[in-house]
Amino acid sequence: MLKGLHHNAYRCRDAEETRRFYEDFLGLPLANAFQIKETKSGRQTNILHVFFEMDDGSFLAFFEVPDHPFEFKKQHDFDLHIALEVEPEDLHNMFEKGKAAGIETRGIADHGSIDSIYFRDPNGYVIELTAKRPGYDEQAAAAVVTARQALDDWQKEKANANA
Repeated sequence: MLKGLHHNAYRCRDAEETRRFYEDFLGLPLANAFQIKETKSGRQTNILHVFFEMDDGSFLAFFEVPDHPFEFKKQHDFDLHIALEVEPEDLHNMFEKGKAAGIETRGIADHGSIDSIYFRDPNGYVIELTAKRPGYDEQAAAAVVTARQALDDWQKEKANANA
């Protein structure tokens, strides 16, 4: 069965610009980078695939693909964001670091069981750093009990709104 996340991969405008944000600013070490000249189906291509390692051994990965159009835009939080967990003291330090570096920085948002701050990376993606608050584990356990009902209620509301 599934053991965990190995990596999530996204497009990037420029691998070095992306590295500066993820490695130099966020502190995720560059763990691998390799060029792909040919796809598994034999098609010629020119891609750089880069990986940044997180403490749990999983990775955020990016593809720079200069010859293949991609619409880079400022993503809305609800459309696409990447949330990474940090310690509470790191949340405050990173908030100040983002402001000092002139990076778009928002927060600190109180989400009940977690606090979050938000940055925008060089590709337009929203990066959320989140820190657990006291009582997080209890709230997460309670949410498991009500999750299915919340989803079922949502589906019913959508059906009634479209009827």
